[in-house]
Amino acid sequence: MNKSHGNKLLKTIALIILAVLILFVLGAMIGAVIGGGNILTPLMPSTWSHILQFSR
Repeated sequence: MNKSHGNKLLKTIALIILAVLILFVLGAMIGAVIGGGNILTPLMPSTWSHILQFSR
């Protein structure tokens, strides 16, 4: 495995992680609209702190 192959692999993994994060936020925004809320609610810091409280 040479250095350029490793760099290509890291770039691919980074792109996949970025795509997953973007799709997660878009899904949360769509879910907020379907639930009758504001589309920007998932982007508010208070929403994320609430989500993190559940994970603890």
